Amino acid sequence: MDSVTTTGVPASLEDAIVQARGATQAAIQAGVPRMVVELAYSELKGMPVAQQFYPALQELGLVFKVYFPDAGAAALARRDWGNPDFVVRAIGELHSEMEPGDQAYLFVEPSSIEVNQVEEMCAQAGDAFVIMLNPKLEDVATIGIGYAGRQLRDRFLSTLEPVYYLRPMEGAVLLRCYPHPWQVWQETDAGYKLLAESPEKPSGEAIDRILMGEATTDSSETGAAAPKGKQGGFLSELQGFIRALTQ
Repeated sequence: MDSVTTTGVPASLEDAIVQARGATQAAIQAGVPRMVVELAYSELKGMPVAQQFYPALQELGLVFKVYFPDAGAAALARRDWGNPDFVVRAIGELHSEMEPGDQAYLFVEPSSIEVNQVEEMCAQAGDAFVIMLNPKLEDVATIGIGYAGRQLRDRFLSTLEPVYYLRPMEGAVLLRCYPHPWQVWQETDAGYKLLAESPEKPSGEAIDRILMGEATTDSSETGAAAPKGKQGGFLSELQGFIRALTQ
């Protein structure tokens, strides 16, 4: 499908979710067991995104369950989604057990408060696929920055493969759409220009250097930076879409 064979900055949040669905399907078909889908925008609500995202699992014919951090959110999703024919429960809620026939589990916005339960559920998942949608698992205030926090990252969080990641920045976008590498795009008057690609997620400092034209990692283009990004474009589209979702 086009969403996994080609990549580029999506024109809207809806397009980004379609892109994320394609990346997830490609990762599942490639056998990636644990994955993260992250649309890194602070005002975004998980439930409407999940509603547009879960058909990716239906299209593959998978038996799956959807988990929310609390029972209230799960009940609201069941109501708003018209009591779907798949299980929608809270993490740790009664009747939320993982079962042998399950093929995939979708966790919507799991937080660091539930991280130990989520880790345990992932261990119970066996061969089933696990997708974390917009997780908030790395809250330093909760899991700590010392030995325990490092252990958690090494033991669990590092096993999660980012199959889709989208972070709009001022005049630029950081994108990862499986199976493509991480990409830094810069907004110009003529549209988005691909500045660099990297097999690993670039740090904030590396992104700054790329945007300033000082360095690129596995870049398809080198040389001077593109003109400073104009305002609007994808960011305006995204903010408008979020306002529509939250009204």
